[in-house]
This record gives sequence, C-alpha cells and structure tokens, in this order.
Amino acid sequence: MQINTSSFVISSPDVSSCPKTTLPEYAFIGRSNVGKSSLINMLCNHEGLAKTSSKPGKTLLINHFLINNTWHLVDLPGYGYAQAGKKQREQLRRMIERYCLLREQLISMFVLVDIRHEAQQIDMDFMQWLGENEIPFAIVFTKADKLSRQAQQENIEQYRVRLSEQWEELPPMFVTSAEKHIGRDDILNYIEEINNSL
Repeated sequence: MQINTSSFVISSPDVSSCPKTTLPEYAFIGRSNVGKSSLINMLCNHEGLAKTSSKPGKTLLINHFLINNTWHLVDLPGYGYAQAGKKQREQLRRMIERYCLLREQLISMFVLVDIRHEAQQIDMDFMQWLGENEIPFAIVFTKADKLSRQAQQENIEQYRVRLSEQWEELPPMFVTSAEKHIGRDDILNYIEEINNSL
C-alpha cells in the first residue's frame, strides 16, 4: 500500500464523539513510551503527524487520522502510565475499553510492545482482555534496531511461548523500527489486505 495522504481529523475524549463515518479503523495502542507516535509517523511517512514526546503519557485522547481518504488510523492513549494518578488511569482505561467494545468501525488493534523487554504482564493482560472480548489484534514489536537479529528472535519466541499457554491460535506479529523504517510495508500490506476483503 502506498500512503498518498494522511491528515489529522479529531481528538475525542470518548468513543461517543469519534467521527461519524463508516470507514474502517485500525487502532494503535501500547504502554507509555513504547514508540507509538514515532511508529505512526513512520508508517504514514509524515513527520509530526502524531505528536511525539520524551515524556510518557502524552496521548490522553482518541486521535483519528484519515489515510488515503479511505480508512482511519487511530492513536489510542498508552496504558499503565505510572505517573498518572489513580483517577486518570481509571479514566483512560474506561476510555480505551469503551472505544474497543463500542466502536463498530474498529477492524483491528495493533498492540505495540518494546522488543527489548521480556513479556510484561500488563501487555499480556491487555491481550487476554482483547481475546476474551473477541477483538482482533496484531502484535507490533517496536525498536528492533536496538537489538541483534538473534536477540529479536529470542524475545519474539518468548512471547510465542507465553501466548501459547492461553491461545490456540497466535495473533499476527510484526517487527518494526521507526528509526530504520523496518516493518512498514508488512503492516501497510496487512491493512490493505483486510481493507480489500471488507
């Protein structure tokens, strides 16, 4: 897939104020500071489309971006941001869950995890919740340029083992690096395939 146009549409505090369209949506989510904004900018080849920050917890709203006038890329708030107060964490959790459960246009979630770390319980719990609620998702490993190919494979295998304990069928997995533009075509072709089948 070639991305010819990408533009910011709206930031919404709740699923009820998301765009009233029938366009398919692909939502990106992950723990704070996993490199979500950088990955979105890399995928769209549009520097500054999603606002990046060295401080975690920057995204606090549901952000819609219109891609090629045919589908929406959705940037969701990061979860597990330790610096946020309990009340804010609860608000974000509810916002994310309401979007996932109520947004009919949502086709698939992309759950971002930092490939440098072993499987974190908070990520596993979120994937489990998606599975229990029958929400399709793929796993996107970020920051692959920080590890050797062998170390990448070892960490991915660890995830496969952990996931296999609870899942009969594993979700699609993508290895990416925003810095080196790794994995861009794989993710975009995957989205294009789904869009063509709708």
